[in-house]
Amino acid sequence: MTAHASPSPALQPRVARQPIWDLAGALHGYELLYRTPDGVPAGVDRWQEPYQEEASAAVLDQLDRVAGPELSFVNITRGFLVQGRTLPPHAGRLVLEVVETVPADDAALAGLQRLRAQGYRIALDDFTASAAQLAMLPWADYVKIDCRDLLRHGTALVELARSHGALVVAERVSDARLVARCTRWGFDLLQGDALGAATTSAS
Repeated sequence: MTAHASPSPALQPRVARQPIWDLAGALHGYELLYRTPDGVPAGVDRWQEPYQEEASAAVLDQLDRVAGPELSFVNITRGFLVQGRTLPPHAGRLVLEVVETVPADDAALAGLQRLRAQGYRIALDDFTASAAQLAMLPWADYVKIDCRDLLRHGTALVELARSHGALVVAERVSDARLVARCTRWGFDLLQGDALGAATTSAS
């Protein structure tokens, strides 16, 4: 992971919402995304883990303001699984997206089981069938696959992702052709600019 400067503690970050749809065109939920105070993407996935964790905490802190009755998907790091960081009381409507860099050590797996038992739903983000992701798969309610990874790894990735009963979400669905292909490939849910760009909340 490339190192990145810390987000500024002096300014309040903003949150963008990108819709997630089922194949019938019904809204399933929103992914909530960290944005700079100016409302632009911050490249959080390139930050070092402590800063990623603070970005996740900043999004969760604003959940009451930006979330509706739909499911809210929020990226989390290992610290939310093993260090007891406070999560908002949105069990049943909050989907915790475990980022792809989280190792599947005993503490992380125990954290997945604990949070799921508390009513939080679990998603695996950017699934490429890494050893860690395969170890976490039995506790996943959702598995998200970047369309670019699917083109590299093949459609068998979709069946592997659903092998423990998770719903499979196509991410970065960027055009109508990909919408049609993801439907043929057997995805349950779709997310991407072709279906609705991420829009930033007002300050």
